[in-house]
Amino acid sequence: MNQDADSAAVRAWGLTKRFGGHTAVAGIDLHLARGEMLALLGPNGAGKTTTVEICEGFLRPDEGQVRVLGLDPTTQGTRLRPRIGVMPQGGGAYPGVRAEEMLRLVAACCAEPLDPAWLLEVLGLDGVRTVPYKRLSGGQQQRLSLACALVGRPELVFLDEPTAGMDAHARNLVWELMSALRADGVGVLLTTHLMDEAETLADRVVIVDHGRVLARGSPEELTSGDEHRRELHFRSRPKLDLEPLLTALPEGCSAREVRPGQYLVRGHIDPQTVSTVTAWCAQHGVMADELRLGRRSLEDVFLELTGRELRA
Repeated sequence: MNQDADSAAVRAWGLTKRFGGHTAVAGIDLHLARGEMLALLGPNGAGKTTTVEICEGFLRPDEGQVRVLGLDPTTQGTRLRPRIGVMPQGGGAYPGVRAEEMLRLVAACCAEPLDPAWLLEVLGLDGVRTVPYKRLSGGQQQRLSLACALVGRPELVFLDEPTAGMDAHARNLVWELMSALRADGVGVLLTTHLMDEAETLADRVVIVDHGRVLARGSPEELTSGDEHRRELHFRSRPKLDLEPLLTALPEGCSAREVRPGQYLVRGHIDPQTVSTVTAWCAQHGVMADELRLGRRSLEDVFLELTGRELRA
């Protein structure tokens, strides 16, 4: 054990977990500093949930070690749990409990809780305080679950799909709150299927699949590089015949449909190349949406690494 493990929010080495003959996690390393937001991304079945549940102390790893706020979550869970907040996807509340009742119940279990009324107001739930949980919208249930994770003033929070089912206004509220948590020195381990959420909020990203880490770094590190300035992306209807476009493009350029309705042109991208693409679209009655140059998105990187779309 080293000093870094004691000072980090999460530090894991070689985490491995098997269920029968299936290896769900195969030697994953993680490092999350205090006051940092780490997005753990991967397709369904990639090992994200198992990794997070090990860090939360719900599962014991078969191999490897993990320290959360300097503590072993499996053997020192009693000391650790008051210092962390966990927001599972789906809430899990008693259907008949009212929103404010649920939050005050959780707050009563905390040593120095935040004011539940204030937290409900911040998260836009002031108008549904007396509404039973089962009658809340999916987005409201998610915000209430987030409030329950935060009411105990945690040093570290685990957020699973925190904005699932929310409208744009509610999503922005939660994004602002997540940024404020980080600014206050709270570590945030985020799992999400919204790539723009990870790209906008996370300090660092870890992409996993089949229980292994495929890539890690800041969103800028993962999406930059000289070769990616030689790309042109556009959206249109699926299954376009690209042979005429390939004929019109300069030598050395390629064009392909990377996923339904999303196209990528690679090669020497200059004003003439862009003009060729837009002229071809006009000649063939093709409406090109979201035409963009250069830098890949985090979703592009994810698809190249895993070959699978990130779906909830």
